[in-house]
Amino acid sequence: MGIFFSVMLPVIAVFGAGYVLQRVKLVQVKSVAAVSIYIFMPIFFFVSLYEATFDEDYFILIISIIFILLMMVLINKILGKIFKWSKPVESASILGSAFMNGGNYGIPVIVFSLGVGATHFAVFYMVMQSLFIQFFGVYYASRGKDGMLQGIKQVLLMPATYAALLAFLFKGFGWEIPEGVYGTIKMVSEGSIPLMMIVLGMQLATIKTLKVNWQVLTSAVTLRMIISPILAYFFIKAFDLDPLAGGVVLVMSAMPSSASAAMFAIEFDTEPELVSSVMLITTLFSFVSITVLLNILAS
Repeated sequence: MGIFFSVMLPVIAVFGAGYVLQRVKLVQVKSVAAVSIYIFMPIFFFVSLYEATFDEDYFILIISIIFILLMMVLINKILGKIFKWSKPVESASILGSAFMNGGNYGIPVIVFSLGVGATHFAVFYMVMQSLFIQFFGVYYASRGKDGMLQGIKQVLLMPATYAALLAFLFKGFGWEIPEGVYGTIKMVSEGSIPLMMIVLGMQLATIKTLKVNWQVLTSAVTLRMIISPILAYFFIKAFDLDPLAGGVVLVMSAMPSSASAAMFAIEFDTEPELVSSVMLITTLFSFVSITVLLNILAS
């Protein structure tokens, strides 16, 4: 019960706030999602990378993200061929299964289970995975309807890509931002993750009936909640990671579908109800699966 009250309940509360807001005020969800994607998230990425420090373990964390992502995409491609999914449906399945919710969900779980010493690994993992969501998530969300070239174009139009490059430039050249300016930037960045979760709650409130595609739902939930942590386990064994870094990789790989991926599905109208359905089901499933995983780690 401790995990539920310290981790699950706060996440549910944030989703619930967005859900109630949408039910009461009927806000334009796409407009709010655009505010998050084009303003809050780029600033959040800049601040996180600007403050980060790097060593060999961080490099291996990046490799683990790439490995799991590529395997998820490959399996979805194979399933798409077998079941003859349309391009938008295939993109929706990738958005729902290849990207995990490492922010408001993943970091609290890691702090609770592995301790505050793992926080720096968890934050770095979440930021880098979010950058991959920005690139590949936008690509698959936009190409679902507009094709590959348009998907690449949309990636290049995403401000978070340039925010990350700018952060690396500041770190590389040792440039410092005036304290007053940086305080304002950091204040904005701290609102990005809660806003992202609220948008998902609003999206769920707009769904009159869930779009049930059992092939996609079953495969996406299985990939995200079962196959992904299995792949992470073998990756950790192969690279003999630092115990804390390895624990972060394993726990993060077991997180439910990403809120950012669902936001991109909203922004680019790529089966948003289907992607949100996957997010909802994996989140509910995670209440059990993550509890089991944490018990295994503790034993």
